[in-house]
Amino acid sequence: MAHIDYYFATLSPFTYLCGTRPEEIAKAHGATLTYKPLDIMQLFGRTGGVPPKDRHPNRQEYRLQELRRRAALAEMPINIKPAFWPTNGAPASYAIIAAQAAGGDVAKLVACITKACWADEKDISQDDVIRACLVEAGFDADLADKDMLSSAETFAANLEQGINAGVFGAPFFVVGEEKFWGEDRLADLDSHLAGKI
Repeated sequence: MAHIDYYFATLSPFTYLCGTRPEEIAKAHGATLTYKPLDIMQLFGRTGGVPPKDRHPNRQEYRLQELRRRAALAEMPINIKPAFWPTNGAPASYAIIAAQAAGGDVAKLVACITKACWADEKDISQDDVIRACLVEAGFDADLADKDMLSSAETFAANLEQGINAGVFGAPFFVVGEEKFWGEDRLADLDSHLAGKI
């Protein structure tokens, strides 16, 4: 049975555009999937990346065009310049880690949190936003405050594991030695799991 390590950032618009598709692809192929939220800004700093605000204007402009196009293809609403971005993505990440430990629909939770930022103009660093997303995804709102120290340790460990696995952006999917970077590589991930590539 194949296993997917899904490295992502709650602040990433391309994670938002994945929606629940990573989970759907895993299920279609009988694969397991582990959600590994990480600090994307630290990841950039340690792997040669540059935060969007520090990129050359040409790269910034292209990124905004890509977001608009990818959102249209995914038929998902997006605000390419959301009111509450960047923000602190750690609290939402801790909630996702706690939810995964508790068991339940983590795909729906990740989709809800990223949609809150990229479509609903909400600040995902705020406790009330995180709690509302937990409830919407079928979890207890109190998971937002559960085992925060353990979740923080897992969040930090995800970064180290990701770097060691060759991760440099988000979303990033690792299946054994095979790596897939970006929402636009979900079809490739699907094909790999099907044994086509």
